[in-house]
Amino acid sequence: MDQYEYIRTAQRVYGTNISELARQTGHSRNTIKKALRGEAWGYSEREQQLFPVLGPYRTIIEEWLKKDKDQPKKQRHTARRVYNRLRTEQDYRGSESNVRRYVRMVQMELGLDIAGQTFIACEPEAGQEAEVDWGTATAIVGGEKVRLKFFCMRSKYSGKHFVRFYPCERQQAFFDAHIQAFDFFGGIFPVLIYDNLTTAVRKILQGKRRLEQESFSKFKAYYSFIARFCNADSGNEKGGVEGLVGFARRNYMVPVPEAESLEELNEKLLADCLSYGSHKMAGRSENVADLFEGEKAHLLDQPNIAFSNTRPGDARVDKYATVTVDKNRYSVPWKYAGRRLKTIVHVDRVEIFADGKRLAVHERLFANNKWSLAPEHYLELIQQRPTSFASARVIRQWREHWPQSLHQLLANFCHIQGETKGIKDFIAVLMLYSRYKADEVETAVELALEKNLSCSEGVRHLLIYSNEEIVSIAQLADWSSLPSPDVSLYGVLGGVQ
Repeated sequence: MDQYEYIRTAQRVYGTNISELARQTGHSRNTIKKALRGEAWGYSEREQQLFPVLGPYRTIIEEWLKKDKDQPKKQRHTARRVYNRLRTEQDYRGSESNVRRYVRMVQMELGLDIAGQTFIACEPEAGQEAEVDWGTATAIVGGEKVRLKFFCMRSKYSGKHFVRFYPCERQQAFFDAHIQAFDFFGGIFPVLIYDNLTTAVRKILQGKRRLEQESFSKFKAYYSFIARFCNADSGNEKGGVEGLVGFARRNYMVPVPEAESLEELNEKLLADCLSYGSHKMAGRSENVADLFEGEKAHLLDQPNIAFSNTRPGDARVDKYATVTVDKNRYSVPWKYAGRRLKTIVHVDRVEIFADGKRLAVHERLFANNKWSLAPEHYLELIQQRPTSFASARVIRQWREHWPQSLHQLLANFCHIQGETKGIKDFIAVLMLYSRYKADEVETAVELALEKNLSCSEGVRHLLIYSNEEIVSIAQLADWSSLPSPDVSLYGVLGGVQ
């Protein structure tokens, strides 16, 4: 356009002749005359692309693409694959861009893979549909790097989302995540969209039909929502939540999140979800928070009582005083060995009952062949068999978390009383953990070491005195002050039979 303007101005205003203009611009005289005769013209596309180098190979490409019509969608030729085959099998030396252009033309003529590359603009109704998916991320919990699953639910209308961490994708975690999400949104979406995850689908039938897991059908009926499942291998059908998985990982989990517990980690994640709302989705004039505020009125009300997300069962106590639940062992008091007990499995804990009495509560384990052992369940038995103390699994696990004062107290007891009697007496100190707080016991142990006490009775006396001092003073307000006890006498008198 600049040269068109230059040619006309130079000739009409300054009188430059055609030969001089041709010399200055490099165009032919005919081109200069054409510019002077009429309006600016543009280049016209060829009616037919020549493909001079690709020409001999066009028939081969067409044959390959025609055969693709009978092949699985994920095993059809891409333009890159066609180019590579031409180079290796047909000694093609032309450019890849021409191959891509021609492949696209043939695909359009044959109707191959065109619908899959075209999207339909949709406008969901407020409060009608939400999408569900799982993601995976790394976190540091209690100082240990762990691989966690995170549940995602996203409103199709407003884009408001909920994300929560779980140790696994098992069904109880799946149900609990829904319950937590319903509380977060303040209601239930009438339609939830899933892929064909095994916690919900037992078998994929023809078309859209699915054979659901019985427990999922009960859960769905309790909350009165409709489950809609994507076609197999078609995660794009719930693209909003697929994008949320990546968004949450990049924004909520970078840098790698750290917390002392999973609950603390989820509190941070909940705060992130609550604060998300200023973003405006493409094609929307309102932000996420405003859209969600208007969407709340369209959600279904929640039941007054949440779904009972527990799994009752029976288990026999084995010779190690443990019951097995989901391939993991949980301890009970050793006197219950051989009995059949009741178990209730929650999403985060396992409760064990005998004759209606709760014997033990353990944090739930999610790997296989793990042991959750409570020391108080075994201390009495180990005291009767002190030679097993050093190798007992429950003691070895517990010792890793002992303060240095306990290790020193054990060494002192064994040195003064002898190994067998020293271990028995030390176990009596460990039994105090079931009656007093851990920090109180450890404070008493440190004081016992300062006073050179060599028996459990001295430690117990320190605990009793420290816990009853305030009460005693209140009761003896009119008495004269009593002297502090001299606990060092336990060492002088021997304290050991």
